[in-house]
Amino acid sequence: MSHGSTSGGGSVLVVGSVNRDYLCTVPRLPAPGETVLAAGLVVGTGGKGANQAVAAARLGARTAFVGCVGDDADGRAVVSDLVAAGVDTGSVRTVPDDRSGTAFVVVGEDGENSIVVAAGANGRLGPAEAAAAVTTRVRPGDVVVAQAEVPVSAVQAVAHAAVAAGGRFVLNLAPYVPVPDTLLALCDPLVVNEGEAAELVGSPVRDLAEANSAVSALRQRTRSAVVTLGADGAVVAAPDLVEHVPAEPVEVRDTTGAGDAFIGALAARLAAGEDLLAAVRAGVVAGTRAVGRTGAQTSCPEAEDLLPTLSRGVH
Repeated sequence: MSHGSTSGGGSVLVVGSVNRDYLCTVPRLPAPGETVLAAGLVVGTGGKGANQAVAAARLGARTAFVGCVGDDADGRAVVSDLVAAGVDTGSVRTVPDDRSGTAFVVVGEDGENSIVVAAGANGRLGPAEAAAAVTTRVRPGDVVVAQAEVPVSAVQAVAHAAVAAGGRFVLNLAPYVPVPDTLLALCDPLVVNEGEAAELVGSPVRDLAEANSAVSALRQRTRSAVVTLGADGAVVAAPDLVEHVPAEPVEVRDTTGAGDAFIGALAARLAAGEDLLAAVRAGVVAGTRAVGRTGAQTSCPEAEDLLPTLSRGVH
């Protein structure tokens, strides 16, 4: 990961999870106790952290990833996939006595999915090593991204190190886990979906009005906040801003990784120096493009995929 500015602005450092994904497509998601035959099996690389790093790299951001893998074939494969996507893996540690993270993904014909994750080596990321990677790599203007598929202690250390280094800290609190308000206060932005937002504010988020209320409440606890709404886009709140960014209607093939495509695009645009609203607009377009394709990282759009919509000013 290079330092300083180029024409593309700052860099993106993603600290988080990486998994080997085993994805099956089925006519419908199975009910409890039901066996459903799959059309086939696709093996690839996923994990929220790795997906977000690949999404940012595909959009042209200088991107590095910090995380842990096992000393196994899956670990070697996921690192190879990250390198092939243009992600700097110099801060990925191999854990000799644990398996690499593994995800089992089932996708129905309507694009909805069910996912079971065995965290494996992802749970071995320590706060000291995560903070050290941030301190070594991050410069003012860089964007640091974390999620909740690694220990909260590591996320907290990353947030403090990022701010101390002059970086911008973005937290995707997915899946939802309880975190202290001292961590939320460093987020710029905090990004959550409707369910995660509901956990944070203690009330349901079922429509745009409730989403606007939730994002405004979250803004009081963070530097800025975004609630993603799937097909309805996202709402964003900053000190001088509360706005809904709608999404264009598309045919949904697979929702896996759509939220990660959003985060990657958001981080890439923030690192390039764009304001939060513009970054959220790019994230909505990226997420919309991703649901039209299958897979977690294979669905991540490239810059040319976003330009036609963004150049029309659709937001």
